[in-house]
Amino acid sequence: MRLLLAEDEKELSRALVTVLKYNHYSVDEVYDGMEALEYLENGSYDGVILDVMMPKLDGISVLKKIRAKGNQVPVLILSAKSALEDKVLGLDCGADDYLTKPFATKELLARVRAMMRRKTTELDTKLVFEDLELSPTTFQLGCKGEWVYLANKEYQIMEMLIINPRCVLSAGQFIEVVWGCDSDVENNVVWTYISRLRRILKQLGSKAVIRTAKGIGFALEREND
Repeated sequence: MRLLLAEDEKELSRALVTVLKYNHYSVDEVYDGMEALEYLENGSYDGVILDVMMPKLDGISVLKKIRAKGNQVPVLILSAKSALEDKVLGLDCGADDYLTKPFATKELLARVRAMMRRKTTELDTKLVFEDLELSPTTFQLGCKGEWVYLANKEYQIMEMLIINPRCVLSAGQFIEVVWGCDSDVENNVVWTYISRLRRILKQLGSKAVIRTAKGIGFALEREND
């Protein structure tokens, strides 16, 4: 799952990014409203954590602008404003949830999970390909009743492959989503993770394979396609 975190308090932002990545989320972080708007207009996200009081453009204005353009990405608002009127305003402007500061990270994670579950239910998304099933709640990959726990980035790469079956995805696409737009990770790191996932598919006895399109990228396909 790919999240955008828009929070101008850099120390808090770094702490949240660490927690979110530890819990299997890919995170892009921005520090002002204009940057958040730019990322949302040019990128694809599964959810947004949006602070209200930010430089250049406040979170409520960002929310109004993306909703006006038809962007229905789930949004969790963070705010030091705890008055009922502020919560009502945020929710009425299109937020899916509203969390006041200070907050416990456990509560933040629970609210993010709930937000993602609602999105999954609404879209009826099933992370299934052939005999494979990927669980967004347990971060396990299963085949014929056998399950293997995936590490953080293994899960995110497999999620991209299974959501885009038979589509060739480049190493650059994996790096952008899993490691972030500003990452200096090189292609050989992606190849290492692909090799691990291939071993896991073989271990599970799946008919699905990750094929290499030489010089282009990788695709999840049925073994004899």
